Amino acid sequence: MSHAQNIGAASIVRDGSHEADAKSPLVRKLENLVRLSREDRAALDQLSAGARLIEPHTDLMRVGERPADAVVVLDGFACRYKHRVTGERQILALLLPGDVCDVDAPHLGRMDHAVGTLSACLVARISRDALAAIVARHPTVARALRLAKLAEEATAREWLINLGARSATERMAHLFCELLTRLEAVGLARENGCKLPITQLDLADTLGLSSVHVNRTLQELRRKGLIELRGRSLKLRDLPDVRALAEFNPPYLRPAH
Repeated sequence: MSHAQNIGAASIVRDGSHEADAKSPLVRKLENLVRLSREDRAALDQLSAGARLIEPHTDLMRVGERPADAVVVLDGFACRYKHRVTGERQILALLLPGDVCDVDAPHLGRMDHAVGTLSACLVARISRDALAAIVARHPTVARALRLAKLAEEATAREWLINLGARSATERMAHLFCELLTRLEAVGLARENGCKLPITQLDLADTLGLSSVHVNRTLQELRRKGLIELRGRSLKLRDLPDVRALAEFNPPYLRPAH
């Protein structure tokens, strides 16, 4: 597969079905925050035009760069991350379909962290001018993007609690609950299950654990009958119990509600 290939955002295929008539993940995500008009949705679809398929483990933004564009993820998993001088990686945020990274990027100085793909991703770049135009002409979209940013900040606070105050089992349970909730919001999860196209090393770098500890924690959750992992698919078999274990309280993901 080439490093990147042009592809129309409406031509995404999942599970063997053509989704040309479906709403894009970006529209679905923002509609969970505000009521969008037909014109708002059309403008957002324009932002997704010219999306490109990017290979796994490819940087979209590098440390020290001055980003000229924002990036929207339409399919796949990406992340924000930083490396220590030792080479160790800490994943700071997971970027899922519908996530914009970063509305403020065109106005920032040099990047102090990197953004890269974890799986193959369908990605659209949004120029500074295009972003400014849609915000100026569509105030509801501007409000939705602001609310999405507030949800991202609230998520970062939850991750700090995860790293500083929760056990390994609680951390993983909380992350899985969060991923399921975020993917449900864009129509990519059902029956308490979703795709999980990342490795145990990715989970380790997200949760601040070793790969060995991640494996043990996954086995523990399986033994308790709480999760099922098959290939790159995750199912929370007992959602109420997983939520209770994680102390998961989802309103932080929807600041308008």
